[in-house]
Formats: sequence, C-alpha cells, structure tokens
Amino acid sequence: MTAYLQVLAQWSTDVSEVNDLSMRGFSTAMENPTTMIGIILLVVMGLLGAVVQKRLMSVMNKFSQVETPISGAETARRMLEQHGIHDVRVICTKGKLTDHYNPADKTVNLSEIVYNCNSITAMAVAAHECGHAVQHATAYTWLRMRSSLVPVVNIGSRLGQIVLIAGLALVGASGNTTVAWIGLALFACTSVFALVTLPVEFNASRRALVWLNASGLADDAMHGQAQTALKWAAMTYVSAALASLAQLVYYAGLILGRGKR
Repeated sequence: MTAYLQVLAQWSTDVSEVNDLSMRGFSTAMENPTTMIGIILLVVMGLLGAVVQKRLMSVMNKFSQVETPISGAETARRMLEQHGIHDVRVICTKGKLTDHYNPADKTVNLSEIVYNCNSITAMAVAAHECGHAVQHATAYTWLRMRSSLVPVVNIGSRLGQIVLIAGLALVGASGNTTVAWIGLALFACTSVFALVTLPVEFNASRRALVWLNASGLADDAMHGQAQTALKWAAMTYVSAALASLAQLVYYAGLILGRGKR
C-alpha cells in the first residue's frame, strides 16, 4: 500500500506531503471513493497478472515436454498452405516469447524454441500466430480495427502520460481539470487498444484449434493440451486489459479528488 500512497502523494502541491507520504495523502484518498477503488483494482490486477503469468509459464513448460509429429515451423507452413496463403514467410527469431505475426511484411515470426521444437507448446503457438495470418488474409474486422488504432495508440501512449501529469499539476494549482481530462482521454487509447486486442487473440486461438483438429496432427489429448496452453496465453491479454482499465479508474479518481479541493 505504501507504494500506491507514494503515487498519490507525488501530485501534491505541498512538498512536505510528498516527504512524509502519508497521513494527508491517505486521508485524501479515503475521501475519494474513486481513487480508493482505483488503488484496490491496481493491487488486485497486479496480483492477477502475476498469477496468470506464473500459470502460463508452468503450462508452457509442461507441454513443451510432450512430443508431436512435426515442429512449430512445419506446423505453421502446413496451416498457411492449407488455408491457401502462399505469400507469408515463416521465420525464426531470437529470444523467448517473441512469437508474433507481422502484417507489414507478412511474416510469421517464431522464437527458436517454437520454430525448432516438436512439442505441444510449439505446435499451439505456431498455429495461433498463423491464425493471425489467416485473419489478415480474410480481412478479419477486429484485426483491421486494431491495426487502424495503432497510430492513435502510439500518439496516446507517448503524450497521454505527459499531458496527464501536466494536467494534474494544473488541477493542484488552479483547480482546472480540462487538461487532465484530455491527458486521461489520450491515455485511454491504450485501454481501448487492449480491449480490441481481446477478440483478435481469442479468434486466432479458435482458428488454430479448429485447424489442429481438422488436420489430424493432434489427437484428442494433444488437442486438449493445446487448448489449455492457448487459454492461458489469452488470459495474459485479459489481465493486461483489466490492469489498463484499473489505471484509468485510478487516474480518474486523482482528477476528481483534486478537482474538489
């Protein structure tokens, strides 16, 4: 809780309030239910994110020991071919958890452990990334929407926090909340992007699982394991979206609380 009180206190116009943190910062937060809700949500979402990440790594490590007939790279090539996609390359990238589909150069990028390994984890991840390639080829609505948001999100993520900090300082000095709300609106672009990402990721996993089942590469047990792996991978996006919304509530509480001073 002390860390969050420090975040609260940093916006104070009184330097002594920043130094001693707490009683005044805490009482101000207590007077503003929105801020307290934001703090609680930040704590809960932080814990949720840690649990999901730990569970994901456990599942991925477990299923990386289960052998499959073909590697992740071959899985990707077969899925693309069977969907009639011939202009997408499957390439190997360095690092861990670096797997992604790049619509700009039409490449399915697989980390070394996914590209080279014959495992449930490699097969599931490769098929999921190819699911994005299929979305791109079929002009999937949510993917197009997410792509269109990228320029806006880049601006919002860079300027939002700066404008928000300046706005909160202005609220403390004059009580004017306009700049702060503009900053929050810019910052909210990242939350919108996180929410739009959810149907894109879930749909890519669904396409991957449907294809794995139809291809005959995975028996019932393997299909269930791939489904579990992709479910926990998707949960990381869910927890990220919830954490982003929690930040919005927290910052909105700061604006409302300082605006009433």
